[in-house]
Amino acid sequence: MSAGTTKLNVTVTDVVAVNELVKRFHFERTDGEDLPTFSGGAHVVVEMRDADKTRLNPYSLMSSPLNTRDYTISVRRDDSGRGGSLFMHNRVKRGMEMVISYPVNLFSLDLRAKKHLMIAGGIGITPFLAQTAQLASASGNFELHYTCRTAALGSYTDVLRERYGNRVHLYYDDRNERIPLERLLATQPLGTHIYVCGPAGMINWVRETAAQHGWPEGTVHYEHFAAPQPGKPFDVTLAVSKKEIRVGEQQSLLEALEAAGIDPPYLCRGGVCGQCETNVVSYDGTFKHNDHWLSEEEHCSGKKIMPCVSRFEGKSLVLER
Repeated sequence: MSAGTTKLNVTVTDVVAVNELVKRFHFERTDGEDLPTFSGGAHVVVEMRDADKTRLNPYSLMSSPLNTRDYTISVRRDDSGRGGSLFMHNRVKRGMEMVISYPVNLFSLDLRAKKHLMIAGGIGITPFLAQTAQLASASGNFELHYTCRTAALGSYTDVLRERYGNRVHLYYDDRNERIPLERLLATQPLGTHIYVCGPAGMINWVRETAAQHGWPEGTVHYEHFAAPQPGKPFDVTLAVSKKEIRVGEQQSLLEALEAAGIDPPYLCRGGVCGQCETNVVSYDGTFKHNDHWLSEEEHCSGKKIMPCVSRFEGKSLVLER
């Protein structure tokens, strides 16, 4: 992990199959002390040591922020992914010792809001479990709309309905049920904030629809950690450290920098936090921007790249590292 990222040594105290695609993992500190406090929407980066390879993936904390003895995350298995979810599903067992980062919150509740309108898709439900627990403990005003493929793949639907009753609204793709977004946006009281987490397409739909209906940008909050995409290998020259590195087909630029002894800062590794933003000195080729941090103007400028999730294709790339 980055030198600026504080680590926690934890022990896996339970692994629970939620449905055929999702498992829940419980962590406690190995030294028996309390875990750091956090707020709803926070995530941790989990270190997965797999032989000579170490994967670092961010996962939202879904446990109640009132509980400092136990952290819980849920991981959806992705059979065609880069291997992190398969490691968690196939290798992580009760009693195993692991390393995670301190919690970081890039998706926090705005407690000035009069109401919190939450929209979740698939495994994007996890941060809302912590956020609803936080709000419920303070008598906060919220409603949750959760869409998933089928009832069998709806994670924690029974728990949410039992806890919050008619404040939870469920929609299933196989029943052709859809979130009535335009009606929801048109009927919210003044002072409402929107929170959305799920697939990128859903997040874009909510953000674009809210903008079309005149919602201020500062009232729409979202979280989507982009996974590094595979691509053609490419070479990078580092202007400051004078190093030449090769980024492999299944390797992110950030991972290649770390393997070369460079330690860029990060908080998320998913194109959201902006910490690993890197200046481009020169290039001859095309960038493959996959982040949610840089503006479209910055993407087009050729002056910056987010090494955690973005790639490059071309003859030469020189970075200020």
